[in-house]
Amino acid sequence: MRCPTLSELPSPPRGRSGWPWTEESPELAHLMPDGSPWPRISVVTPSYNQAKFIEMTIRSVLLQGYPDLEYIVIDGGSTDGSVEIIRKYEKWLAYWVSEPDRGQSHAINKGFEKATGEIYTWLNSDDYLLKDALGHVAVAYRRSPDAGAWCGGCVRVEPNGKKVWVRWPKRLDAEGVADWNQNSFGQPACFFSKEAWERCGPLDEELHYGMDLDLWLKMAKAVAIERVDKELAAEHAHDEAKTEADRGRMYATQFLLQFRHGYEQFAVEDITRWMNDYLEYRRRVERMYRFPLVRRIVAPLARTVLEKLHVL
Repeated sequence: MRCPTLSELPSPPRGRSGWPWTEESPELAHLMPDGSPWPRISVVTPSYNQAKFIEMTIRSVLLQGYPDLEYIVIDGGSTDGSVEIIRKYEKWLAYWVSEPDRGQSHAINKGFEKATGEIYTWLNSDDYLLKDALGHVAVAYRRSPDAGAWCGGCVRVEPNGKKVWVRWPKRLDAEGVADWNQNSFGQPACFFSKEAWERCGPLDEELHYGMDLDLWLKMAKAVAIERVDKELAAEHAHDEAKTEADRGRMYATQFLLQFRHGYEQFAVEDITRWMNDYLEYRRRVERMYRFPLVRRIVAPLARTVLEKLHVL
């Protein structure tokens, strides 16, 4: 399906402006610059009770101006108004469903079972693509036919839309990916070929966290992963996000996967470093508590800040 234009989509909610509400990506030519057809890109969005974000996600995919998009939405039976939002855009969806599932990994696997594209990605319903992302990925795909995956910059944004930072992929070889705390990259800005998915998928449905890291560890051993020097996607920083809500389980899963894939040295290094940081923190707190003013005022305030930052 050729992406719809801004004028074809439903009007944005009142007060919404900018990308992807009142702005769109330029419409790409029917054929690539070399005269070949654009590769079909299949995007799967898993979602459950994300009415606050999902419309932005959907519009960011549909307004790519891309000539051959296949967009699939797998909703887990939402009850917060998400289904009504999805229905507004269903004429531009290749497939969608709202029914109970076994979690995010299961939803993504269900979506890729329906996919027919040459390039795959999933985009969570609290993330969104940036302008021209699909075009940049397609060009990278044609330029590096021996690669099996492509990763670009992923922007972290606050709820008000302010840009916090950009995560760029650094080392994309197997050891680089395994050293995740030093070389992590943003999943929303990552794409892979159908062949890579068939070799390395599906996602492990037993994993509530880290299913993307598990897949990337498999892919880094099986195919070449190329960097795309473009910002491709953005992820919202919000308290309800899984990675914000339960960092302890997220890190525990990361260490488990590093051991599972034979890279236990990176897990041991990270655990040792964090233990040393924690012990140093305890020593500093003990020194602070020697002063009466700190005990009464400063220490409780510092603890509140550290808990908010998920340091404690």
